[in-house]
Amino acid sequence: MISSRQRANAIRALAMDAVQQAKSGHPGAPLGMADIAETLWTGFLRHNPANPKWSNRDRFVLSNGHGSMLIYALLHLTGYDLPMSELEKFRQLGSRTPGHPEYGHTPGVETTTGPLGQGLANAVGLAIAEKLLAAHFNRTLDDQDFQIVDHCTYTFVGDGCLMEGISHEVASLAGTLGLGKLICLYDDNGISIDGDVKGWFTDDTPARFRAYGWQVIDRVDGHDGQAVAEALEIARNESSKPTLICCQTTIGYGAPTKAGTAASHGSPLGAEEISGARAALDWSHPPFVVPDEIAQSWDARDRGAALEASWEALFRGYQQHFPELAAEFSRRHGGDLPSQWPTAMDALLETTNSLGENLASRQASAKVIAYMAELLPELVGGSADLTGSNLTNWPAMQPVSVEQPDGNYIYYGVREFGMTAIANGLALHGGILPFTGTFLVFMDYAKNAVRMAALMGLRNVLVYTHDSIGQGEDGPTHQPIEHLASLRDMPNMSVWRPADGVETVVAWRGAIERQCGPTALVLSRQSLPHQTRTAAQIADIKRGAYVLCDSAEPAQIIIIATGSEVSIAVQAFTELAKQGVAARVVSMPSADVFEAQDQAYRDSVLPPANRHRLAVESAHADYWWKWVGLDGQVIGMTRFGESGPGGEVLKHFGFTAENIVDVARSMI
Repeated sequence: MISSRQRANAIRALAMDAVQQAKSGHPGAPLGMADIAETLWTGFLRHNPANPKWSNRDRFVLSNGHGSMLIYALLHLTGYDLPMSELEKFRQLGSRTPGHPEYGHTPGVETTTGPLGQGLANAVGLAIAEKLLAAHFNRTLDDQDFQIVDHCTYTFVGDGCLMEGISHEVASLAGTLGLGKLICLYDDNGISIDGDVKGWFTDDTPARFRAYGWQVIDRVDGHDGQAVAEALEIARNESSKPTLICCQTTIGYGAPTKAGTAASHGSPLGAEEISGARAALDWSHPPFVVPDEIAQSWDARDRGAALEASWEALFRGYQQHFPELAAEFSRRHGGDLPSQWPTAMDALLETTNSLGENLASRQASAKVIAYMAELLPELVGGSADLTGSNLTNWPAMQPVSVEQPDGNYIYYGVREFGMTAIANGLALHGGILPFTGTFLVFMDYAKNAVRMAALMGLRNVLVYTHDSIGQGEDGPTHQPIEHLASLRDMPNMSVWRPADGVETVVAWRGAIERQCGPTALVLSRQSLPHQTRTAAQIADIKRGAYVLCDSAEPAQIIIIATGSEVSIAVQAFTELAKQGVAARVVSMPSADVFEAQDQAYRDSVLPPANRHRLAVESAHADYWWKWVGLDGQVIGMTRFGESGPGGEVLKHFGFTAENIVDVARSMI
């Protein structure tokens, strides 16, 4: 009979071999956590290797993603589509076993991890999603439970994850929300890259998590499978609190001279050390060879198929008794929008244009959110303690809480980084369409989670208000300068900065319909005047840029503007016309969407022959040279702002129609 230690040693051997062959990697964590992983994956984790997207699977997140050979070994051994040949190509170009786990790249990987702490944050989001969907869809009829959403989220974390500040943000919120199906296994080995953590990490971690409202099971021998199993049983039986299981382990377990030291953390062990480890672990098999009897004891395909088949039978009964809910569940997990969505959004656009209101774009956004919330039950909003400023709330919203698990709004508190990473977890789960809000300047706090959303291609909507020096009195600490350029420079990030309510409707629609990545909606604090447009111009907004004002004769100069600067560009256009200067105003709410248009359309908006181009935006000027060229000019920011009334600050930095006219005339 194959023992649990033999199965765990298969993980250890594969990890050592892959890292050694790649000549790079992190063997210490897989060797140290192998026993914990074996216990979880063979005795508790409900999953189906043949269908990594089964909606009711347990989610597993390796937050300390540098130990990626741990999850690759687990996926291979349990029967996922990850053959041994891919493990042999660990960390090689084009393989499905990259240096850190990547969502969408390797079957069975739930989220991209590596930046420490974010996997834990994603796991909190996954657990929140499970709780929301369970409250919304699960039903009982005639004493029969139709628990179609009923799964746990497990995450492995290391010392580094718990040192990162984001772990404090998200663990605190997880305790407040009572996420009983979130189970975190802490690899408490006391070693990080710089060595023994006693010199820089002496927190009383169990006390810290108990203070957050977690159940804590501490001093568990991480190399004793039975002890780990008993802790997991306790964790699974706790429904009102998340659980932290503190597993005391030895990093690099089995390595004769490097176990328990930083030397096993981030470098190959070396041939001599691996030979000694094989002897210590009683593993005499050649590299990348797992004996058939051990491999068979790992195979989870039959059990996984049976688990999913049982759930499918339950869901068929659910469909019979609750057909509308079943259809809604399937629609939401498929990522599809309701059939009435296009017509409803067309109607909102028409109404918004007819009303012609002068509003801050954050106010226009609030109206769109309230309207969409009636169409999209999957919409889950939130703000980092700026709800009343971001205007991310709406009259009929229901805050998520222990008492109200079926809510649709999360008060994240002052946790911009944690909020964004949790929202990534919500998006990863499926069935939820998250949006979050904060001031644009505080995007910096959340930057790496924003980047991870783009890297993973998640449909996560990022609402950033108070978008410029027009923020005014709060001064340069709250006035974003470089942030728009930073977002625009991020691969796979779509950015909209609308000029009025009409453009805001189009921006929101684009964000919701975009399924291949996140969208940042950059919105003003101050009121913006409604712009008059033809039907053709309104239709072209969705193309990212369009001609808003044009002279009858060929334009001598093209003025490109976004957001709050569009209205002053229009004023300048009028004044230039009075002075006999033919001009064109291009509103460019989304440069990336415009860049995706065909060449003919782009040339119709910005004729290549017209090299007199002036960009106007109250953000960093450097971004705009790609659009105006060396013959053009930019009215933008090259320094931090000033404190004062918003209108005066904008005037101080030259964002006036008069200055646009002067610069334009100097160019021609």
